[in-house]
Amino acid sequence: MRAIGAALVLAMLVLTGCQRESDTLVQVSGHIFVFNYRVAIATYLVTLNKKAPLPEGAVAIAEFENPSGGAPLVINEKIFPAWDKISLQSPPVHCVKKDRPYAVSIRLVDANGKELQSLKTTVTSDVDQSIMPGKPLVVGPFYTKNPEVFKPDGTVDYDSADTCPAT
Repeated sequence: MRAIGAALVLAMLVLTGCQRESDTLVQVSGHIFVFNYRVAIATYLVTLNKKAPLPEGAVAIAEFENPSGGAPLVINEKIFPAWDKISLQSPPVHCVKKDRPYAVSIRLVDANGKELQSLKTTVTSDVDQSIMPGKPLVVGPFYTKNPEVFKPDGTVDYDSADTCPAT
């Protein structure tokens, strides 16, 4: 009787272990702020490594803390089964502060909206967004100098005045 009980406990432990493994569909593999000075835009970029197959129609819903305050910035990214890595990029953000952690929450859902996995992470910048120009330095597909920045008289107006609330 003891042997049967021990075998049942062992089987339950093995099955529980398998269940936990399959709960990890993706892992956060990277998270940074991307500052594109050419177009004067900053964004979050979070990358995920796929650890297990995801069902057809799966979607990643990411909520990025808004550095300007207010409601989080939300994106929905369709995940294709062939992807090994998933990149989630926020809409442009403003007022990123150096050394301040910003929260990111990610939910993976199936085609019916059932949650498959949720993750939380933070992204911290090593520079303030105040280093960015206030206007894009270039415009158009050929990276033409922005005439609002590079004036015909040779002066330059980077418009980098800080418009962020004091913290």
